[in-house]
Amino acid sequence: MSVNQSETRAESFVGEPLIVEGESISTAGMMAGVPGLPRRFTWRDRSYAILEVLQVWKETGDCRHGSGERYLRKHWFRVRTDEGLEMKLYFERQRGSSGGSRWRLYSVSGAAGEAS
Repeated sequence: MSVNQSETRAESFVGEPLIVEGESISTAGMMAGVPGLPRRFTWRDRSYAILEVLQVWKETGDCRHGSGERYLRKHWFRVRTDEGLEMKLYFERQRGSSGGSRWRLYSVSGAAGEAS
């Protein structure tokens, strides 16, 4: 992708859960405490494959009980899919009170008009 093409990409906030498909988990980072990144997932009834990991980072937060310690809250991944979309995914270390998937899609970037 050229620089001009990347400048035309528009990022859209999503904030929705993902469905990890079957046994399609990459376990490469699990020994270091990083969750297994899905190779395939479903979002809005459509299947996507992760072709490339572009960036990885962690999010920490203060202890919820006032101890002053910091805890790892989320593992973030910026990826490129088989559809040519760039997506930001994250894994929540603690499952929320509603349960459900710990994998969520934060945002989608595509050529103008593709990410809707």
